[in-house]
Amino acid sequence: MDNSQKVSYQAGEAKGQTQEKASTMMDKAGNAVQSAKESLPNAGPTNSQKASYQTGEAKGQTQEKANTMMGKAGNAAQSAKETMLNAGQTIQQKAAGAADAVKNATGMNK
Repeated sequence: MDNSQKVSYQAGEAKGQTQEKASTMMDKAGNAVQSAKESLPNAGPTNSQKASYQTGEAKGQTQEKANTMMGKAGNAAQSAKETMLNAGQTIQQKAAGAADAVKNATGMNK
């Protein structure tokens, strides 16, 4: 496995871990919503509606944070991949230049 493949693998792994964390956060938010609903069985319609709104709002904010985390993970993975590709191209260019210099110095480049 070359370096660019390794970086791509690691970036994918990091993105997967971020997705798992986001999923866990969403599950926790869902559990909090359910718990809040269950804790208000005798509440009047106004309090129940308010609680539902607030728990829905909390779940939405959690989803937004999860999406932000996923975006950042994707950006980091893409940046790492591009950095490695650029580094690989630079190394190839320097190696080709060094090979040409050796050929010129030994007279093999005629």
